[in-house]
Amino acid sequence: MSHTEVAHTDSIETEDVKKDQEKKQKSRRPANTAFRQQRLKAWQPILTPKTVLPLFFVVGIIFAPIGGVLLWASAMVQELRIDYTNCGTDASSGGTNIDFSDIPSEKYSSQFRSSTVNNPPQWRRNRTVATPEYGVEQQDTNVCSLRFSVPNDIGPPVLLYYRLTNFYQNHRRYVRSLDTDQLLGRALDNATIADSACDPLTLNETSGKAYYPCGLIANSLFNDTIRTPTLITAPGTPDGREIYPMTNKGISWSSDHELYRDTSYTRDQVEPPPNWRKRYPDGYTEENDIPNISQYEELQVWMRTAGLPTFSKLALRNDNVTMKAGTYEIQIYDYFPVHVYGGTKSILLSTRTVMGGKNPFLGIAYLVVGGICVVLGVLFTVAHLVKPRKLGDHTYLTWNNDNPTTATATGRDSGLGTNA
Repeated sequence: MSHTEVAHTDSIETEDVKKDQEKKQKSRRPANTAFRQQRLKAWQPILTPKTVLPLFFVVGIIFAPIGGVLLWASAMVQELRIDYTNCGTDASSGGTNIDFSDIPSEKYSSQFRSSTVNNPPQWRRNRTVATPEYGVEQQDTNVCSLRFSVPNDIGPPVLLYYRLTNFYQNHRRYVRSLDTDQLLGRALDNATIADSACDPLTLNETSGKAYYPCGLIANSLFNDTIRTPTLITAPGTPDGREIYPMTNKGISWSSDHELYRDTSYTRDQVEPPPNWRKRYPDGYTEENDIPNISQYEELQVWMRTAGLPTFSKLALRNDNVTMKAGTYEIQIYDYFPVHVYGGTKSILLSTRTVMGGKNPFLGIAYLVVGGICVVLGVLFTVAHLVKPRKLGDHTYLTWNNDNPTTATATGRDSGLGTNA
């Protein structure tokens, strides 16, 4: 009797074939392409003395003139810096008729085009009633009057900065201490403010109201009021005095204007930060309303935190009128305490060039790099001429000169790929 063999589709051999196919499909091996297998063509330069030595000289020849131009541009900036930290204690005091006293030489520095020897800057202090631009009238305000000479015409532009030292605006917790939504004018609820980055200045524990603006940066706002300079030796005027016009408009970056909007808060929802209490003794009222921070450029300048503990921030500017030579006087309402953290404060009157303000660092850096490249180029050239080295000499690849190596230039082991 004959038997007919029947093929079963579910045989063991068929299942093994399916498993092999599934394994092949699940393989994570990259495709066999030039890009996936890293076989793309590449340029691998060979550094030889003929290519490297000219490069050193070219870099030196290019960098050195650039550094010289940058240093020249920095030297063209004319500026005067006066430290008035101790004006409230060391300056001569009394009424408006009291004589000015000289400022110690270590408290000021200047650089002008004119080499004319001028009298040192002077200062005077007195107590008066003052009204800052924001806030109510301040009784018994310490006013520091600075008198200085400008030996030649400067500007425009003429920029007036305040300069602080030992003030660490780059502290991690300080930099984070603000709420961007609140600065954009949104009226956030107290629960949102309490959980914001403004901590520890979020809510007043007594009233339960949110601070506006909240955070450490706004609370520590530099609040000295610097008045515009007055020329006291102006010819053709009845009293010899002429105001040099400077404005606080345009002192912040144009990009910063997009970060601030007038608030949607009402006066009964928020209160000023603790350090703003003298300006707003009764909180925000109808007569002393919430400031419109979209127009408050002094705050915008302060909120752009500095990266170093010594920094200057723009306070006033004049972009159109030349500051004539003569003797000027500036009054400063002295509010900002710097002694509590061991810092100093100064005013900085400066011009500007196409390269910006006075900063010789970049020019020095270019000169140093250019000089180093030229020196290295000379040294390597001398070494190459005195004791030239053959390119690709294999004797330099061994640590033992008695037993020279037999390695090839490619660095591959001759035994690779052979069967043991």
